[in-house]
Amino acid sequence: MNTYIKKFSNKKIIITGHTGFKGSWLTLILTLFKANVVGVSKDVVGKKSLYGLCKINKICKDFRCDIRNLDNIKKIILDEKPDYIFHLAAQSLVSESISNPISTFETNTLGTANILESIRFLKKKCSVVIVTSDKCYKNNEWKRGYNENDVLGGDDPYSASKATAELVFNSYFQTYFIHKKNINLATARAGNVIGGGDFSKNRIVPDIINSWINKKKLIIRSPKSTRPWQHVFEPLRGYMDLALSLSSNKLKINGNNFNFGPIEKKDLNVEEVIKKISIHLGKIDYKTVPNKKFKESGLLKLNCRKAFKLIKWKPNINYNQSIELTSEWYRAYKEKKNLQHFSINQIKNYFNIK
Repeated sequence: MNTYIKKFSNKKIIITGHTGFKGSWLTLILTLFKANVVGVSKDVVGKKSLYGLCKINKICKDFRCDIRNLDNIKKIILDEKPDYIFHLAAQSLVSESISNPISTFETNTLGTANILESIRFLKKKCSVVIVTSDKCYKNNEWKRGYNENDVLGGDDPYSASKATAELVFNSYFQTYFIHKKNINLATARAGNVIGGGDFSKNRIVPDIINSWINKKKLIIRSPKSTRPWQHVFEPLRGYMDLALSLSSNKLKINGNNFNFGPIEKKDLNVEEVIKKISIHLGKIDYKTVPNKKFKESGLLKLNCRKAFKLIKWKPNINYNQSIELTSEWYRAYKEKKNLQHFSINQIKNYFNIK
């Protein structure tokens, strides 16, 4: 039996942000592992979504709740009495944070505080993974990769809101959870994810796919910018490994922070990602229009040795495999295939489920 099925089968799991890109994939994965998933989201963003295309609402308990509302989120958590919580709900776009900074801080920082405040009153054993971002670090354009002890920062509202969420987490842990035996929790900081089903604005892969489908020239902002690109399955497996490690209580990782990113020696820049996707989907014409609206980091890299050493997580696939998986999904989308079945088969192949 697959280890994850053995561990998660019949467990009650709350996923906040289950209508989002990562949240939809995590819901699909955990229901495949026979977990009882309770999804909590404010709404579905945009007309197209992995959530809608894969009929996620049919496979989980579905709550509509704004995590900025403490009373509502607290009631759900205390009523459902989960074994695990994965907090993914967020305003996840830098460009949107520039336009709407207050709602970004309210969702990403106050929303995280509301989740932690609600968990404080749980009586049963629960393991909690709070997902923030690799952008929580003060970006000095270092080549060595940021580790979990590096200084937090954020020059834009999104990055700052995630750095502040980390500070909120630490204050709650030190004040309320450090001696609380039934609650184990940690934060997860992942690099840029790619994969099928992402239709967000101002993200490189969705922009490439829109250009490919509509046969229009792709506009890019920073062709030489590098990111710790990884397929969405990689950090989601990391979140699950982290949750299981917290639950076993064998490791002294309660209250810790973990990076999840690729281990390739050379990260890909935006231009290289376009060229690799072109191998699978055909030539994609593009031109550069410099971004004048907000500052973007040129170099962002993570050091993930802590996750390797303590919870035995390492990436399973490389850049080329990640891009191939992503391209295959969007080809299936364009060809109007059954995307729930297609997505589940991708999960089964990745996790080696017969």
